[in-house]
Amino acid sequence: MLQEILALPVEDKIFYAVLVFSWTVYIWEAYLAYRQRKIYRTTMHVPTELGKIMDSETFEKSRLYQLDKSNFGFWSGLYSEAEGTLILLLGGIPFLWKVSGNLTARFGFGPEYEISHSLAFLMLATLFSAFTGLPWSLYNTFVIEEKHGFNQQTLGFFLKDALKKFAVTQCILLPVTSLLLYIIKIGGDYFFIYAWLFTLIVSLILVTIYADYIAPLFDKFTPLPDGELKSEIESMAKSIYFPLTKVYVVEGSKRSSHSNAYFYGFFKNKRIVLFDTLLEDYSPLNKSGEKEPGTVEENEEVANESKSKPKNKKQGCSNPEVLAVLGHELGHWKLGHTVKNIVISQMNSFLCFFLFAVLIGQKELFMAFGFHDIQPTLIGLMIIFQFIFSPYNELLSFCLTVLSRRFEFQADAFASSMGRSSELYSALIKLNKDNLGFPVADWLFSMWHYSHPPLLERLRALTGPKQD
Repeated sequence: MLQEILALPVEDKIFYAVLVFSWTVYIWEAYLAYRQRKIYRTTMHVPTELGKIMDSETFEKSRLYQLDKSNFGFWSGLYSEAEGTLILLLGGIPFLWKVSGNLTARFGFGPEYEISHSLAFLMLATLFSAFTGLPWSLYNTFVIEEKHGFNQQTLGFFLKDALKKFAVTQCILLPVTSLLLYIIKIGGDYFFIYAWLFTLIVSLILVTIYADYIAPLFDKFTPLPDGELKSEIESMAKSIYFPLTKVYVVEGSKRSSHSNAYFYGFFKNKRIVLFDTLLEDYSPLNKSGEKEPGTVEENEEVANESKSKPKNKKQGCSNPEVLAVLGHELGHWKLGHTVKNIVISQMNSFLCFFLFAVLIGQKELFMAFGFHDIQPTLIGLMIIFQFIFSPYNELLSFCLTVLSRRFEFQADAFASSMGRSSELYSALIKLNKDNLGFPVADWLFSMWHYSHPPLLERLRALTGPKQD
């Protein structure tokens, strides 16, 4: 058997190695998920150490929610892996390249127009991915999230949003890809440096314009009204020299009752964004029981909807708790976590482009995936970045997860140093409850997947020896 494998052509070895590694990763992930599902199934009662921070009703709700999500993840993951394998075995990539070539030929673009051909391929590939992923997304939103009271979307809103996301993605992806391919084509021996610089510039531009021009296409952003909370936020930012310019509230409640907060911007132009679901006094979900003037039919419709769709009542955090959460987020900035993540990301990007430059000339890589006579640059990017780098990407992902947990502890400690330890403690409990986070985790699953430390570990770190 070993001799037969060694006798295979190089391209066949590459192809089967990619398949074997892909399924190895899937089996590993499935094993980790199985371990965590076992925790969900067997941990039926609130552990003693959690008795003071979580009631049995919330514990059971979070257990069932996470169990449903894990079961969904198993089946969607199995489908995704099977789909990817079939695409490779049946020659789906060269077939789609041929179809896209026939499409561009109808518009007078021959084989010499590789970039046009590549854009047609990319558009068809993303369209295929959108269609095959749509049923899973629908089920996740309108079955799982709906069942557990998180979904706030109608089917019409969901489909309109999906079309809008696809259109915006194409408007960004196609021009950026065409310029990247052009740079690689004309860049000579050092094209990897120019390609890396280009992607760096694009990423910085997207980060800068995302919240101002892209995100508002999907959600409504409004300035946080003047008042105590805004004044306290501005005062806290000023105390650590955070160059805050604006504070926004995003209408996340029209999609989901999950909550979040973040900041963005470079240099002296920082903005803070708060989800309305994070704010106890601001979230419309806390006002779902209030009746507004309307016709009898409208009132009956609202009443029936509120009966059929469970909601998370009185969610969100008080103003002091919101400030503690922001203290954590600002800690990431003050401690340089954002800059460190950017540096790590760009170092990795440069390394990948350098290795791509080394490997792109290997005909066997293209032959392994069905391209025997041509070596399209876009296909080379896909093969090398998605398949050949897969082992490296898995290792890097784990290392970044470990680093992220370390950063989270440091940001918690920073918020605590600002005198907001008790408020952050209660905020973490509330957010865990609002998002139905399950506080018990298998150690191996947690180590591999949790970019944020488990709730108990964060609470213990905040209280120190007192927690014991």
